[in-house]
Amino acid sequence: MTPAQRVATLVATLGGAGRLRPGPGTWGSLVVLPLALAGPVWCLGAALVIAIAGYWAATQVLDERTEDPGWFVADEGAGMLLVLAALPAATLPGVFLAFALFRALDIVKPWPISWADAQPGALGVMLDDILAGLIGAAGLLAFTRFYPGILD
Repeated sequence: MTPAQRVATLVATLGGAGRLRPGPGTWGSLVVLPLALAGPVWCLGAALVIAIAGYWAATQVLDERTEDPGWFVADEGAGMLLVLAALPAATLPGVFLAFALFRALDIVKPWPISWADAQPGALGVMLDDILAGLIGAAGLLAFTRFYPGILD
């Protein structure tokens, strides 16, 4: 394995979280939760960095025909951070709701998430969870709009 592939694997597994069992996608989502304490702007910035790094990592460690392997969790990290960026404050109920919403969208994969999941290569690997994060963030923003203060 080349040094670039080693770095790409580290990025793809979010420092090894993708190797944890059971449910590597859940572990990949959990590992970024502490960033909620940094606030929405930091979560959004971290989501962008992980999305770009994750796309690069996917091009390095996955074949174009490879479906999203369970150990590849950079996509879950980026998507989870997008939902966390929609939180007005990093409260325990808010983080729990953001986590539950993102994991539900990631597992059930309603359209257009299912469409993105079917796309080949690095784009498909990353895009489904980015869409799940964006849809989750929109849902969370709508929830807090209609029920202000409930997540405080």
